[in-house]
Amino acid sequence: MPDPNRPSPRKSSSSGERPARSFSAAGPPPVRRRASAPKPEAGQAAPRNPTRRFQRSPSPQSASASPLRQRSSPKKSPQKKASESPTRKSQPDPLPQKVRLVRYLTLAGVASRRAAARIIQNGQVAVNGQVTREPWVYVDTQKDRVTYKGQPIHPEKPVYILLNKPKNTLCTVKDERGRRTVLDLLEGAPPVRLYPVGRLDRNTTGLLLLTNDGDLAQKLLHPRSKVPRTYRATSIKPFTQEVVERLLRGLPLPDGLAQADEAYLEDPHTLILTLHIGRKHIVRRMLEYLGYRLKSLDRIAFGPITRKGVPRGRWRFLTPQEVAWLKMLPDPRKTSPSEGK
Repeated sequence: MPDPNRPSPRKSSSSGERPARSFSAAGPPPVRRRASAPKPEAGQAAPRNPTRRFQRSPSPQSASASPLRQRSSPKKSPQKKASESPTRKSQPDPLPQKVRLVRYLTLAGVASRRAAARIIQNGQVAVNGQVTREPWVYVDTQKDRVTYKGQPIHPEKPVYILLNKPKNTLCTVKDERGRRTVLDLLEGAPPVRLYPVGRLDRNTTGLLLLTNDGDLAQKLLHPRSKVPRTYRATSIKPFTQEVVERLLRGLPLPDGLAQADEAYLEDPHTLILTLHIGRKHIVRRMLEYLGYRLKSLDRIAFGPITRKGVPRGRWRFLTPQEVAWLKMLPDPRKTSPSEGK
């Protein structure tokens, strides 16, 4: 006899409809549920279920398009000496094949362009054995033979160097007492006659330009040259804001008014000063006028050219952009004093 509590088996219907389930009087069977983990007590963290570990697998598109980036420690680039820097390895500008005669004498180190023009007009220069008095004729630097006072002269490739001058170094070509000069620091430089553009005191450090381009050097050293020079001055005595204001207003020195273009305090004992005056010891004299004796003085910029990346006592070639900036400066020798003001 069939059990009355057992549900009847399913029967297929010709109409395709699924027969309804029949339950006993006791009701539907109980629903089976997964046993939940015991609830943690107050103050305890919920235990992790070791049996259920899910890991999101990336889709094939995302895995190929955006792989996981692992954070790695930054690679330290090997420190290169100034002699290994790309700027220093770069060669000076090539010598043009044809230049004007006055430029030829300048590149040969005879004189500046203006003085060279007078030398040519005085009949002291000959080209291929013929005396010429025209400074603006073209000569071939590779084929023509040029003589000055009967002696052959040869042009040199223009070289432009930036030196980070250290202390106890003289800004001169040669010292009779055998003291160290800036030329002694140019190890590996091209074998040409280089001259410092301007001077820094023996104990003043920082940016110094050297070149064999006498015409450019004369332009930069002209009293009416407007090239800004930036210095960092330190003193044991703290600077004040009043000092900054007086520098910007100008100081009446014995050789004329000395006024800073820009001045600000980097810290109480460090002053940053920018001025375009090229007079001798001008920064020290300005601060001594205000009662300050400097502990150190460092030139950190010459116009937009800085000594960044050049260790003390090392040098580098100027970049083509820096040379172009120097050459684009207006020549004060070709303007009247009223125009230069």
